[in-house]
Amino acid sequence: MSEPKQFDASLSAPKHWIAVAAILACGMVAGALILRTPGTPTPAAASGHADADAHQDGEHHGQPAEKHGDHQEADKHSDEEHHDAKTDTADKEKTASAANPHGEDAHGPEEEEGLVPLSEAQSKKAGVTLAQAGAAAIRKEVLLPGEIRLDEDRTAHVVPRVAGIVASVHARLGEQVAKGQLLAVIHSATVSDQRSELQTAQKRLVLAQNTFQREKQLWEEKISAEQDYLQARQALQEAEIAVTNTSQKLAAMGAGSGGSGGSSRYELRAPLAGVVVEKHLTVGESVTESTASFTVSNLSAVWAEINVAAPQLPYVIVGAPVTVRATAFESAAEGKIAYVGALIGEQTRTAPARVALANPQGVWRPGLFVEVKVLADAAQVPVAVDAKAIQRPNGKDNVVFVPAQGGYKAQRVQLGRSDGKTTEVTAGLQAGQDYVKDGSFLLKAELGKASAEHTH
Repeated sequence: MSEPKQFDASLSAPKHWIAVAAILACGMVAGALILRTPGTPTPAAASGHADADAHQDGEHHGQPAEKHGDHQEADKHSDEEHHDAKTDTADKEKTASAANPHGEDAHGPEEEEGLVPLSEAQSKKAGVTLAQAGAAAIRKEVLLPGEIRLDEDRTAHVVPRVAGIVASVHARLGEQVAKGQLLAVIHSATVSDQRSELQTAQKRLVLAQNTFQREKQLWEEKISAEQDYLQARQALQEAEIAVTNTSQKLAAMGAGSGGSGGSSRYELRAPLAGVVVEKHLTVGESVTESTASFTVSNLSAVWAEINVAAPQLPYVIVGAPVTVRATAFESAAEGKIAYVGALIGEQTRTAPARVALANPQGVWRPGLFVEVKVLADAAQVPVAVDAKAIQRPNGKDNVVFVPAQGGYKAQRVQLGRSDGKTTEVTAGLQAGQDYVKDGSFLLKAELGKASAEHTH
């Protein structure tokens, strides 16, 4: 048989196909393992690789020995490089382990979140003081604007009540005067006429009295008729009425019966003790019955007038205690609501109210603007802190600084009612727990500084 026919016959044999399939399968497995683990080959891969090398050696048995030697030297060089890389990596890991034997981060241990490290000496120097959270009374107050006014019950507006010319002025603006003290003198023709009429009536009265006494005696002696007696008695009564009427007119004017200065002299006198807060008279000035001449007020008591909006009316009732505080300077006084208006103004939509204030030192001057705090409600809460101890470092959460190991920690809290001085804590703090009362703002600044440095 020829050589081509023998080759074709060998290919058609089943054993040859099985051998070829086995070789191909081993090659595929070896390639997959090499691609999956590029490092040290697994035993299976090494076995497959050996089989493949044996097969290749069988196929290339006739090749020169020099090429086979070169291939082995290349494999040996690659293995040495791979071993050197592993050695370098291991050396670096050992060096890092020696530099950080405790396994800590290169940046150091992370500080506790919200902790401000501060020693006892630093705290004392910064003015940090502690207090205990506990039960307190929260007062709800309504703040209303107001103005100091004269107490109208202790104020007199003095007018002449007659027309005339001012002859003299005896009281100065701001002067303290007593009740009945002379304020000014006015010459009035009306007063002169009334006094002349009074004098005439008094003279007629004297004549009527004499006539009545004579007629009465004659009638009793049966000398004159009873009719003459009755006429004399009637004339006496009319004279008495005339005198009384004229005297009452002068009294209503405040003129009295006259004085040494003449029948036209009219005196203006203080109707009560107080301070001359207004003066509108000058010598030689012509006045009428309604000319505002003086205003005298007793400033030992004043009014604080306030305007109350409709939603605030339920809290402003007569007798409610209030605190009046000046806006221009540090001064406060206690008082009570004395009056609340029954009507709401059409323009202002508010109701007027009034607080009676004692003013023995004269501190509350009329015209002074004030703030009136009305106590609306009071409640007892189990846990409360000083309002200035509450801070908001991030602008959202309310925190209270509490003592911690190495400093002070920002404790998140939930707040309830507050009156501006004391604030209720509903969660985050327990009764009896210490907290920073003074110096919390400094701790907030230090906490913000630490956060900024950590961010950078």
